[in-house]
Parts: sequence; structure tokens; C-alpha cells
Amino acid sequence: MAEVSATMVKELRERTGAGIMDCKVALQESGGDAEKAVEYIKKKGLAKAAKKAGAIAAEGVVHAYIHPGSRIGVLVEVNCQTDFVARTDKMKEFAKALAMHVLANKPTWVRKEEVPAEAIEKEKALILAESAEEMAKKPEAARAKIVEGRLQKYFAQHCLLEQPWIHDDKKKVEDVRKEMVASTGENVSIRRFARFEVGA
Repeated sequence: MAEVSATMVKELRERTGAGIMDCKVALQESGGDAEKAVEYIKKKGLAKAAKKAGAIAAEGVVHAYIHPGSRIGVLVEVNCQTDFVARTDKMKEFAKALAMHVLANKPTWVRKEEVPAEAIEKEKALILAESAEEMAKKPEAARAKIVEGRLQKYFAQHCLLEQPWIHDDKKKVEDVRKEMVASTGENVSIRRFARFEVGA
């Protein structure tokens, strides 16, 4: 086992937001290599992310971004479980990056579950109307799959968590949120946002 000093644990904790014992174990498992320890915590954290989903996130940050020219502004609220994580640079940077995403991508809701039933029915009707000819040639099961596929595109356009992350479009916003859960060791949730545009 590698010799792990309190300073090494402290530095790793500041970088990852993980618990003291988790940092110590990660450094021991990684032979004292800080970079490998960060990877170790990330992998362990991703496995824990699903378990953290039900934990109460009552702390957090509100970030305000005003675009140059003062015609567009965004407010976002990101929650976590402890004040310690809420005050980390990692959390603040995530909230800031999220505000920039909201500014550019104009989501309507945070998650799919928030989309009103009438909005979904209206979109389904629109999909059926736009592709009536195509649908007429397809069996019922295939039609249902087409509608479902196009509904997912609708969610990806209007729901924040389903949108491609503006800073790396290979990921969804939800993937980045899960990475935050993994790296902080806490349930990180995006509670709400508001986007203001002069004259909109």
C-alpha cells in the first residue's frame, strides 16, 4: 500500500469533492498517483450515481448570467446535498456552464416528466399530420415506433436534460449531471431555470 499523507488526501478532496475516506482509499489503490486516484473516484462515483438519485438535494447554487448587451439573461438553480459541495468551484462552474447552455439552446422544461400531457398529444397529432402519407403505408406497430422516435426528438429539443450539451455535443445534459454526481459523491439536480429576452 502506498503511503498517503493528509495533504494528498486534502488536495484530492478539493479536486473531486469526494469524502476523506474515499480519497484515502483511491490514493492507496492508485499507488499515490493523484491522476489515477481521480479516475478511480470517477469510476466508483458513476456506479454510485444511480443510488444517489433519491437523496434529498436541499443545498445548492443559483447562478445568473447576463449576455453582453443586457438583452438576454439566464437564472439557473442547481441543487446538491451539502453546503460544502455547493461552495466548490466545480459546482459554480457547472451552474455557469449550464446557464450558457440555457441561453443558447432555449429549453422549455427541465425534464421529460414536466412536459404537459396536452403538449405531448399536440405534438403527436402534428407528427401524424405531417407524415400521414408515410404512415398509411406502415403497419400499426411501425407507426407507433415512428411517433415514439419523433417524440424523442421533440424532447431533445425542448427538455434541458435531453438536449445535447452545448460544450460537448457527444453528451446530453443529463450525462453531464450524472458526471457531477459521480465526481461530487452527492445527488446533484437541476431544479429550475428562467431565460429572459427583451421583447421575446
